[in-house]
Amino acid sequence: MRRTSPATLIVSAVLGIAAGFVIDQVLTGAGRATFTPSVMLPVLFVLLAVSVIALALPIRRATRGQAPRVDPFRAVRVAMLAKASSIVGALVGGIGVGLLLFLLTRPVPPSVGSTGAVVAAIVGAVVLVAAGVIAEQLCTIRKDDDDDQPGPPEPDATPSHH
Repeated sequence: MRRTSPATLIVSAVLGIAAGFVIDQVLTGAGRATFTPSVMLPVLFVLLAVSVIALALPIRRATRGQAPRVDPFRAVRVAMLAKASSIVGALVGGIGVGLLLFLLTRPVPPSVGSTGAVVAAIVGAVVLVAAGVIAEQLCTIRKDDDDDQPGPPEPDATPSHH
């Protein structure tokens, strides 16, 4: 599994920005109020960020030999959760930026409550992205000293001539 690339996060954020702006444009074009995220969204993002880091720490300790072995499937699941968290955080953060851009480009100044909720959602999403990237780093196995040079073949690795 490869680590989440900055390009993936940037593309997710840009797609989110476009989606957020278009969502508010369509809503106001239809005569509805602009979309305002719940105040609980940033709280949820921060709780998820803390959970992802908490799940990755035992894996980090196990890979460093400071704790008992961890089930490899669990380690992969936590790494995938970390990767998904960073991508979702980038996407939702981008949506928040798109919503904020729409609010700030309107001729009528936005209410403080809606702007504050959007900014809080963006901050929560950034925290989730950071936690996902950090947790993904914590789940990586450090490189062995002999990884640069191939070692002797394994005894059972020779092909059979039967």
